[in-house]
Amino acid sequence: MRLPIAAAFALLVAAPAGAQDVTTATPIAGSWTYAAAADGSEAVFANASGSPQLYVHCTRVTRRVAISRPASVAAPSIDVWTSSLSRTVASSFNPTTGRLTIDLGNYDPLLDAIVSSRGRVGFTVGTQPPLVVPPWAEVARVIEDCRA
Repeated sequence: MRLPIAAAFALLVAAPAGAQDVTTATPIAGSWTYAAAADGSEAVFANASGSPQLYVHCTRVTRRVAISRPASVAAPSIDVWTSSLSRTVASSFNPTTGRLTIDLGNYDPLLDAIVSSRGRVGFTVGTQPPLVVPPWAEVARVIEDCRA
């Protein structure tokens, strides 16, 4: 009997304090906007106050999609959750823009999972609370721009 209890306790201790379950989290209030850019296109999710929370950018020449969120320090990765796929993706930090970014090829299956996710997509960095946003059509449009 002691082994199952010890195993359950170990799992409990391994979970970060205050971790939020993104599978049931409500997306934050806000909206997506889409705009053409000199090198491709971009969708930006801004919260209810109008502050940008997430950027999805297509660079047409390289056929790469960058997903960024504001950050004040570097982190090794961003965890991305969708209703069909979850993945930890290596990130880079740009102190000039204050963004933490992941870079994906235009046909990466994670992009399709983000677009088709049911009701929410979650982005988590370290012990910060997850950023949970709705998967609106603007993101799909940016991805399609990189595939055309």
